[in-house]
Amino acid sequence: MVQVVRCAAWRRICFKMGSERRIPMNKNIGVYEEPADIAKQQEQHYHLLSQLQSLVKDLSSTCQQRLSYDILSNLALALIDGTVFEIVQGLLEIQHLTEKNLYNQRLKLHSEHRALKQELLRKHKEALQNCKSHNIAVLRAAQQRELETLEQRVKDEQRMMDEKIVLELDQKVIDQQNTLEKAGVPGFYITTNPQELTLQMNLLELILKMQQKVSESGSC
Repeated sequence: MVQVVRCAAWRRICFKMGSERRIPMNKNIGVYEEPADIAKQQEQHYHLLSQLQSLVKDLSSTCQQRLSYDILSNLALALIDGTVFEIVQGLLEIQHLTEKNLYNQRLKLHSEHRALKQELLRKHKEALQNCKSHNIAVLRAAQQRELETLEQRVKDEQRMMDEKIVLELDQKVIDQQNTLEKAGVPGFYITTNPQELTLQMNLLELILKMQQKVSESGSC
């Protein structure tokens, strides 16, 4: 995936939805709604749209141009029943667990490498103490080659670990995009286009800010 996908900002704000979670479906689809219900939904839509438009003003002019009225209106509609907030919260929790797991994997590898080097140096020191003086030069040369071999191994394993982490995070981005697209969040689909990724990041920022506002007010 392109380097933009790998940026830390995207990884912090994008989240993976667990396969065990199911997106709640709107049970009222195709069911007749009373005028009062329609009016209430319109009121909620207008209220959410107004708040989104207010939040967008804090973004750069370029971002504001990409976040058209239609996108914000569709986003407001998607947020009405609170399902998207629940999904994003689940994604956030899983993202934190994923980052913690990857961090622990790298930390464990680093500890293993440090232990290997310490053990090798201990053996080298012991060998030098027991070595005859006329063999020290040969022994030191052999130990240097052994140390260089270990250092190369450490370097290769760290590189492979970093590549594994990058690939896993890139796959998480794809999973996240797919989940949010299926949830009906406008602007989300599988892409590596830098401009579209920026738009998706902005949309997620808006959703998180709206979630906080709704939580503080107690309702949409």
